[in-house]
Amino acid sequence: MRFVTFQLGQETKLGVVNEEVTEVIDLQRAQSAKEVKLLPTSMIEAITLGDRFIKDVNELLEWVELQENRNWVYQLNSEEVTLLAPIPRPPKNIFCLGKNYAAHALEMGSADEIPKHPMVFTKAATSVNGPFADIWNHSDITSALDYEGELAVVIGKKGSKISKEEAFDYVFGYTMINDITARDLQKRHKQFFLGKSLDTACPMGPFIAYKSLIIDPNNLHIETRVNGEVRQSANTEQLIFDIPTIISTISQGTTLEPGDVIATGTPAGVGEGFTPPRYLKANDIVEIHVEGLGWLRNKIIESSNRL
Repeated sequence: MRFVTFQLGQETKLGVVNEEVTEVIDLQRAQSAKEVKLLPTSMIEAITLGDRFIKDVNELLEWVELQENRNWVYQLNSEEVTLLAPIPRPPKNIFCLGKNYAAHALEMGSADEIPKHPMVFTKAATSVNGPFADIWNHSDITSALDYEGELAVVIGKKGSKISKEEAFDYVFGYTMINDITARDLQKRHKQFFLGKSLDTACPMGPFIAYKSLIIDPNNLHIETRVNGEVRQSANTEQLIFDIPTIISTISQGTTLEPGDVIATGTPAGVGEGFTPPRYLKANDIVEIHVEGLGWLRNKIIESSNRL
């Protein structure tokens, strides 16, 4: 199943999309038609329920298949439906892995830049943005806006001191993020947080694929395009620290909770890695694809043009 959060008029709703990501089933409206009220109305609540939520949705979808009425199905290309980030406001900052692909570590420095332990930082929850929403260029404070396509893990249950062997038991599913970064702010402040946490700088989605859909998250093709040009192309098998290692490392001293998002790192090919650097500019279109997880597609706009 592929879960989304979407806006219909003034309402924010929970839904399931088809494989082509062309239609969404409004779970609340479907359960109302079935005259049951079992499902939560937000993604965090749904994730927290875990297996019970999945069971209830499966039963509802089986019932939906038998119905002729499709009043609870909407076309995603219609004006009335807008996909939001699947978790519009995560419960805490997004956990991020730095330099977790060797080639990216090298393009950002030298051989001694390859980390011996997972390099973890966070990105403000307020930076989360929709999968097809505009990204502000913040030209008043940065002239070095960059892209970073990444596979992200969504935690499904509370845990601490998780072993590598148990790590996948704590995963609910997978999504994508674009870890938009102001490189000049990173350098100026000598740390990552401000340069990573600009408003709109974390497009997420377009959906969360439940873990059963992703057979091997450590073997997925990942690609980033800018104005149609492929800039990043890699496979998650190239991660220096795999997903179980990341989850285990973070959880040794920090409790992970349902809805926490962990971005696993970006491959080589970021704008900073070119000579001269190829930073994002207004009207650029950034597209990110991870195998099995659809596409993010965002336009860079002048901050002064934002609504």
